[in-house]
Amino acid sequence: MQTKSIVVLFVLGLLCSCQPKWQALFNDDLSNALDVNGVWSVQEGILTASEDACLFTNAEYENFVVDLEFKNETGTNSGVIVYCTDRENWIPNSVEVQISDDQHFKDQGWNPTFMCGGIFGHLAPSSSLVKQPGEWNHMNIRCEGQQITVTLNGEVSADMDMALWTSGTKNPDGTDIPSWLPKPFAELPTKGYIGFQGKHGEANIYFRNIKISPIK
Repeated sequence: MQTKSIVVLFVLGLLCSCQPKWQALFNDDLSNALDVNGVWSVQEGILTASEDACLFTNAEYENFVVDLEFKNETGTNSGVIVYCTDRENWIPNSVEVQISDDQHFKDQGWNPTFMCGGIFGHLAPSSSLVKQPGEWNHMNIRCEGQQITVTLNGEVSADMDMALWTSGTKNPDGTDIPSWLPKPFAELPTKGYIGFQGKHGEANIYFRNIKISPIK
């Protein structure tokens, strides 16, 4: 009986050690974040911005999973930024997981790589998985070296091996990369700051329950 108990405890210990160890990415007062323009705030656990400016972590991260919920308005255009090495000039020096109101931008004939759950400018999402404006979405971003996997509302929306993106002008499938993203992903560092895009135009973006877990 004692041997069985020891085995059970051992197995439970292994299971616990395999579970993600989550911690909040930001403090409630954003004291561990860089908000240069002072436009971000947290109210009742919801993070949002009053202007188009990014919020970045003070710490750099590598090999991690970031998990969050977001809510769009009609016309929202936002994103989660990973592997950022230059917070002042983040656009060509990071990878952006796109967040957007897909239907609004489909009607405008947007590039498929600009749709929600894709890797902006580089990899279109597998399908449109984002919910209607006003509903909360769940996003999980796993960054392990050059492998980035995005899960949106329970389905994998993008799975990227950055090593395949050896060009700064053409994606592996032959489509064009936007001219303002000239650095090949294969050459980007896989450690950096994590950021969130703020309000574009008149459309807000809302985040909550943002947490991170290291990959060991």
